Amino acid sequence: MRYYNHIIETLGNTPLVKLNSVNKGIKGTILVKVEYLNPGNSMKDRIGLKMIEDAEKAGTLKPGGTIIEGTSGNTGMGLALAAIAKGYKCIFTVSDKQSQEKIDILRALGAEVIVCPTNVTPEDPRSYYSVAKRKNQEIENSIYPNQYDNKSNQQAHYESTAPEIWKDTEGKVTHYVAGVGTGGSMCGTARYLKEQNPNIVTVGVDSYGSIFKKLKETGIFDEKEVYPYLTEGIGEDILPENVNMDLIDKFIKVTDKDSAIMTRRLAREEGLFVGWSCGSAVFGALEYARENLKEEDVMVVILPDHGTRYLGKIYNDNWMKDHGFLEREFSTAADIIQSKNGHEELVVIDEDMKVGDAVRMMNKEGISQLPVSDKSKENIVGSLVDSKTLAKLIDNPALKDMPVKEIMDNPFTFVSMNNTVDVLSSLINKDNPALLVRDENQNVHIITQQDLLMALAK
Repeated sequence: MRYYNHIIETLGNTPLVKLNSVNKGIKGTILVKVEYLNPGNSMKDRIGLKMIEDAEKAGTLKPGGTIIEGTSGNTGMGLALAAIAKGYKCIFTVSDKQSQEKIDILRALGAEVIVCPTNVTPEDPRSYYSVAKRKNQEIENSIYPNQYDNKSNQQAHYESTAPEIWKDTEGKVTHYVAGVGTGGSMCGTARYLKEQNPNIVTVGVDSYGSIFKKLKETGIFDEKEVYPYLTEGIGEDILPENVNMDLIDKFIKVTDKDSAIMTRRLAREEGLFVGWSCGSAVFGALEYARENLKEEDVMVVILPDHGTRYLGKIYNDNWMKDHGFLEREFSTAADIIQSKNGHEELVVIDEDMKVGDAVRMMNKEGISQLPVSDKSKENIVGSLVDSKTLAKLIDNPALKDMPVKEIMDNPFTFVSMNNTVDVLSSLINKDNPALLVRDENQNVHIITQQDLLMALAK
């Protein structure tokens, strides 16, 4: 029989997959290392197990102990899986910008999760760094692995991630790209790869609002660079000990929007249902590759986690639109007309029809406005609206026997089939309560306020 004693034995040996679509027009081979195929769906499974095992060897983690860590979610998942296998408790602190999915997953694994504010300094007692440290001091027989400064983090990737890349590329890798957060996957992997071939280029991907890029380029820790951003898992407002700038040749910054859109493209175009920082890594990699990659080069990009962590965020169209990452796609007049297929044809009345007959027709058809044509039936010469007609009949009941042309209003405005709902809405008002559209066959259609409401509600 072939089986594993525990799920944590299945981690590692994740595959390299070639990009085929999002990198069109770029020279060289670009491979992504799909870390969501680890049992906890992220590369942090590697460091979770390593930090626990090293703590056990050092004697700082004893049976029945509690693991307390500040995490963006994925490290907590890795620690939780290892803790279940080894019989430890877990308490995790997370910032309030982390997705609800991550928080729910950690709680599903039996961990206590404390949500802390994002927009505070690391030294603030409310920050998720400070809360984790305080809990560690308060709870006996507990450890605070501190993935940011714990060298087991970097070592896990030195011992597993990097050798896998070297082996699977047969030593042909020329560029390595990763998002930089704690620095473990970037620097642990880079250290090993540069030992095998010092010419390998390492590119770190950073977020706007993070300190890494300027620090690398100028040596200055500029607090003015720090401001809130949404991308999870990369960038920092501190310098973790696991970040070794000597191992990172270049940094590229990526916006929240570019990252989110690329993440969705990876799912739709490459079949890679990955997390938000994966989009950052690939976008940054492609930015570098466009100008620097040669035909014979092999670039490896780390994809840290899985898309299930972000279903309520970047994979949610409304969330994306609310944050300005997707343009709101309004329906056009053509879309509205198409959606009304199968309904009755446009009711048009003759200008010589009596007003009373026209009112009875509106009542019968359940409509509140009518275009009015001339005797040829080819030209729209006016309009009749129930509310306006009612007011006129109240003032002069005898109008019911008059021809419509005596009381009709101006014809409804004609619009293009390509006009969008937002444009159409601006054209409808009390003086022009409906719009007319002529299709490619010269048939006339009407668009009412109700039609616009239905289009916007979709």
